[in-house]
Amino acid sequence: MTNTAQDRIKETVTNNDIVLYMKGTPTFPQCGFSSTVVQIFDYLGAEYASVNVLEDPEIRQGVKDYNNWPTVPQVFVKGEFVGGCDIMKEMFETGELKALLEGKDISLSA
Repeated sequence: MTNTAQDRIKETVTNNDIVLYMKGTPTFPQCGFSSTVVQIFDYLGAEYASVNVLEDPEIRQGVKDYNNWPTVPQVFVKGEFVGGCDIMKEMFETGELKALLEGKDISLSA
């Protein structure tokens, strides 16, 4: 049985509280939108798993197909798609993101 990109994405988002599909890595983001989301999580002190979509074309396209969202970065919390950069930024600015994470029992160090 082959492990498809969809299977790998489902496994990753199921086994991690927060997953960021991004261009680059948290240390070296390869686009401004990915960098913005990293900064939000770092500010909140949230631990998250990251997947560099530039390393795997199947995952890069697969994550877009997984939830019918055309762009990267993409954020999943407790297996649910939350949004991309604009949504994360808006939720952060209104306090909604922090409330969502705390409501899902995700500890924040900030």
